[in-house]
Amino acid sequence: MRKLRNVVAFVAGTVTLGGAALWFMVRPWWHAWGVDPDEAARPLPGDDVVPDAPISDTRAITIAAPPSAVWPWLVQMGFGRGGWYSYDAMDMKGSSADRILPELQELAVGDTVPTSPGGGFVVKAIDPGRSLVLYLDTTLVRAQAEAARSGGTEAAPINLQAGGALMGAAQPTEFSATWSFVVEPVGEDGARLIERYRIGFDGGDKPWMKATLPLMGFGVFAMVRRQLLGIRDRVERAPLRASAAA
Repeated sequence: MRKLRNVVAFVAGTVTLGGAALWFMVRPWWHAWGVDPDEAARPLPGDDVVPDAPISDTRAITIAAPPSAVWPWLVQMGFGRGGWYSYDAMDMKGSSADRILPELQELAVGDTVPTSPGGGFVVKAIDPGRSLVLYLDTTLVRAQAEAARSGGTEAAPINLQAGGALMGAAQPTEFSATWSFVVEPVGEDGARLIERYRIGFDGGDKPWMKATLPLMGFGVFAMVRRQLLGIRDRVERAPLRASAAA
């Protein structure tokens, strides 16, 4: 029995050390990928909505196309719409669109950009062609859940429930969050797509949050990184498809 306990302790220690080593290897890459210090430091649309957010992560990517070619992909985002262009197995019931959908090119303040059949982010501000600010808080989540129950909306698939937990939607505390998308010109024919995710909590000093906030931050980074790459690849392939169709 003692030998068995020693083996279990050895395995547990090895796994813990391996996980810690992996974490310290991944963390510098996570905090550096897609981050321009100047972009991260300057104010963006939506910052004033959650002014004292303990988490504020900014990521960006350069796209070889003008902002006008990027914007339509942002307008059609959402579950049951064009998708999130990220890990579809985590946040979709199918695949994200690989073309611009004309029927989904209208978006206004107050509209919902769904993350599940029962609701999602609400458009807080929009400057067509330049910026889109999405918003979500505890009150909205509860109201959407109640409306979904009373309206007989289908339950969120298991993959969305898991993705929501990873992104922090299941945090047991009051929260408010913004997700901003800004498109800016780069040179004559390029664009810079900047995303900023900000989230604030009531009672953000609770001990359990020291462990969960880094996990949530990494979850957001993983999804946003894939999303930025997914949008870039779709935008840059679009002219090739258009040429082939012509």
